[in-house]
Amino acid sequence: MAKQGLDDRDRLGGRVRRYAQVGRSVGGLAARLAGERFLGLTIDRDRHAGELRAALGGLKGPLMKVAQILATVPDALPREYVAELAQLQSNAPPMGWPFVRRRMAAELGENWEGRFRGFAREAAAAASLGQVHRAQGRDGRELACKLQYPDMASAVEADLRQLKLVFAIYGRIDRSIDTGEVFEEISARLREELDYVREARHMRLYRAMLAEEAGVHVPEVIDPLSTGRLLTMEWLTGRKLMEFVEAPQKARDAIARNMFRAWYVPFYDYGVIHGDPHLGNYSVREDLSINLLDYGCVRVFKAHFVQGVIDLYRAMLTDDRDLAVHAYRSWGFDKLTNEVIDALNLWAKFLYGPLLEDRARPIQLVKTPGIYGREVAEQVHVKLRQLGGVRPPREFVFMDRAALGLGGVFMHLRASVNWHRLFHGLIDGFDAAAMARRQAKALKAVGLAPP
Repeated sequence: MAKQGLDDRDRLGGRVRRYAQVGRSVGGLAARLAGERFLGLTIDRDRHAGELRAALGGLKGPLMKVAQILATVPDALPREYVAELAQLQSNAPPMGWPFVRRRMAAELGENWEGRFRGFAREAAAAASLGQVHRAQGRDGRELACKLQYPDMASAVEADLRQLKLVFAIYGRIDRSIDTGEVFEEISARLREELDYVREARHMRLYRAMLAEEAGVHVPEVIDPLSTGRLLTMEWLTGRKLMEFVEAPQKARDAIARNMFRAWYVPFYDYGVIHGDPHLGNYSVREDLSINLLDYGCVRVFKAHFVQGVIDLYRAMLTDDRDLAVHAYRSWGFDKLTNEVIDALNLWAKFLYGPLLEDRARPIQLVKTPGIYGREVAEQVHVKLRQLGGVRPPREFVFMDRAALGLGGVFMHLRASVNWHRLFHGLIDGFDAAAMARRQAKALKAVGLAPP
């Protein structure tokens, strides 16, 4: 065990050097933005954004996860940086067999290999906070073992401090969006992602919530082979979504409907959202059903928040301004002048637009380059900046991320679906009190606290 600690420190030293490299790029971003704003300097944002992505691209750890999140949070950073960060992939180079052997021994004991019939030395996938190895249980069952990288808790705290600095400097340059709540929400979810015991509970929660959904599959947790830094689950076979983008329209539409229900049945029935629709977090089976594979980023909402989502939809559907204001206030928006309401409604009409028409249609009618929703977000951004800014409630970070991320998936698929009927199949007859009771029972069953 002493050697393991020394090796961990050696690897941490290497990681610190990489963080220093990223720190220079992030610090350069902040300095150049400040120079552009206060000194009248002109910078090549495209070039510097490319440098930032290059620095982040080979780095395992929280900064990659943060970059992926920021790429789908409107107005957290300027357009050029978001476009580059959106290209970051979660397939960072995996750590080698010496790390795997030490991690498995630390979690399951020195004789850990005897608990498996087989264990692949090469990682099947490598992401920002950990990597996955395929294995075979003693009973012959195919398994996936998710191992957390060394000392991720310290890395998360270090990177969050750096992120706070970036937000603070950017906030001084552009006050249209107060990122205080955004930072708090990202921090809370990132810390939760390090707790594999919690993720196992999330997985059991989703198996219960989606038990009746034939189009969605959730892996079973293998408790005797799981710990706080090792999560073992059944292996679910599927193909990447991008392999289906040229499939027949009927197939692409079926995948889209299954994705929609995978995300929103839990939300409207239990107030729970999967906050990370990243392409690496699910796969597609040959029958076009969906495997949901990762449960680190899960957000639980109080019933009044879900009621507000439905209220705002009905306000957009019926042009009921008073109901829209009621929804915004129920979420904690304050200083709701008529101008601020108009700006918020512009964003709401974009998000709810596909749900308002009772017909099959693409998720977005006008094809525009870049990230789904970015153009509208920038219009809202300009209006809010002129009005003195707004502080979005923290719940919106991952709610918006889910909506925009799924919108991007539906655009990849070029799906044409009656989103209106899909949505009404979930919200018609919604009862907030009944949802709260279902939520409390489901959370208690898996050992999770209420929101």
